Amino acid sequence: MDKVLKEHFDRFMKKGELPPELQELNGTVKLFDDEELLKVWRSNFKGIQWTDKKGNRIHGAIDNILQKGKKLIVLDYKTRGFPLKEDTHVHYQDQMDIYNFLLRKNGYETEDYTYLLFYHPHGVEENGHVCFNTDLVKIKVEIKNAEKIFKNVVEVLESDIPAPSDECGFCKWTESTR
Repeated sequence: MDKVLKEHFDRFMKKGELPPELQELNGTVKLFDDEELLKVWRSNFKGIQWTDKKGNRIHGAIDNILQKGKKLIVLDYKTRGFPLKEDTHVHYQDQMDIYNFLLRKNGYETEDYTYLLFYHPHGVEENGHVCFNTDLVKIKVEIKNAEKIFKNVVEVLESDIPAPSDECGFCKWTESTR
């Protein structure tokens, strides 16, 4: 689905148009049209990267970018088997914060929000084509959250390995596999 959606959006980007799923944003944003840079940013092996002064690197692979003037807006596609719940978008907050953190660390301005575009099936036509509903959800970006996550990860990686604990399920599992 990910590849199919990216190809779908790229066809509209090449025409300078927004796809039907984003028509409510028409006139306010456009699809980011630097195809070569987008190809890098979408790559799971390269993505958008940043390395701190100590050499700790973080990267992420985005689905798409919208552009509003000089500012970028992350657009991430999500596919599900069922409609959204009221708090579904909350589960992607860290991911969206980190993508925006990475863009800013690379010198790009981003809006203080991002979009999640959810696809979920609602039926199957007689010919077998699956029909999807789409829900576009705008969420606020919290860069401080991404900074905190990065700092915590670095602290864990730089700390000593803790002693096993009887209360730790992972420790018990690791011991049972020896």
